Amino acid sequence: MAATAFALINRSAGGSMRAMSNAYKLVSAAPLTPCIGLCRLDGQGLCLGCQRTGEEIGRWAHMSDSERWVFMREVLPARQSAAMKDDALAPLLAALHPLSMPPTAPGWNHDDMTVLLGTADRQPAAVLVGFREGVQPRLVLTVRTDHLQSHAGQVAFPGGRSDPDDRNALSTALRESQEEIGLDPTLVTPLGYLDCFETISGYVITPVVARIAADARLHPAPDEVAEVFEVPLDFLLEPANLRRYTMEFRGHRRPMVEFVHGGHRIWGATASMLLNLLQRMGLEHI
Repeated sequence: MAATAFALINRSAGGSMRAMSNAYKLVSAAPLTPCIGLCRLDGQGLCLGCQRTGEEIGRWAHMSDSERWVFMREVLPARQSAAMKDDALAPLLAALHPLSMPPTAPGWNHDDMTVLLGTADRQPAAVLVGFREGVQPRLVLTVRTDHLQSHAGQVAFPGGRSDPDDRNALSTALRESQEEIGLDPTLVTPLGYLDCFETISGYVITPVVARIAADARLHPAPDEVAEVFEVPLDFLLEPANLRRYTMEFRGHRRPMVEFVHGGHRIWGATASMLLNLLQRMGLEHI
C-alpha cells in the first residue's frame, strides 16, 4: 500500500506563507488496489480479502484518488468490521503483522539459535499457516514422508525454502503449498504474518497466515507428503492441549512445546510457530 503523507496547507494565493491550523491536504495517490493478489467473491458478492463488490473492483482503476480514499478509510473498514463480528478467525486477525508490513529477520528465537548455530546467515523460507474456512476453522498440516533427508515423518506446515524467482515470502508459501498439497493459490486469502522463526537446520522462516476456501481439494505430493490432516482452531486455543517439556540437544537443554491431536504429534518448529501465534493473540495462560 502506498505510504500516506500529509502536507500543511499554508501558502496564500500570492505565494506568501501563513499558518492554517488543522488544515491538511492529502498529497499521495491512493493505492491502485487494496487487495493482495486476485480478488475472490463470496456468496454475498464481496471480495473475501478487501470486501469490495464486483462492480467496485471493475471501476476501481477509474475512480479518482479522493473517491478511492473514501473507500479505503470509511466504506471498506466498515464492511470488514461487520464481517468480523461473525468471523470465527476474528480473534486471530488482530495478532498478525499486516500484509503490507511483513516481518524481517532475525527470528524471535534468534538468541537461542545463535547459541546452537553461531552467527552464520540463515536461508530464507516460508510456510503457509492455512485455516480452512467454516463454522469451525481448521488448520491444515502435513506429515512428511519417511524418506526425506530432513525432518522425515514429522508434522509440518506446507512450505519450504525460497527460490530466486519468488517475489516474497507469500509467493514462496503459495508455490510450495501448491507443489506439496495441490492447493490452488486462487483459493487462498492471505491474512498476515507471524514473527520470523529460525530453525536448527539453518533457515529463517516467515509464517504466512491465510484462509483456505472450504471447498479446496488437497492432494499430497507422494515424494514429499505422506498425509494431509486438519486440526480445529479451538483445539489449539485450549490451554490443556499445549504440552511443555525439555529436550537435550548438542549439550543444551531446550524448552519445547507440542500438541497431540488424532494420533499426530505436532512439535519442533511447527509447534513453536503455533506458540508464537498464541502469544501474539495475548493468551496469558500460554
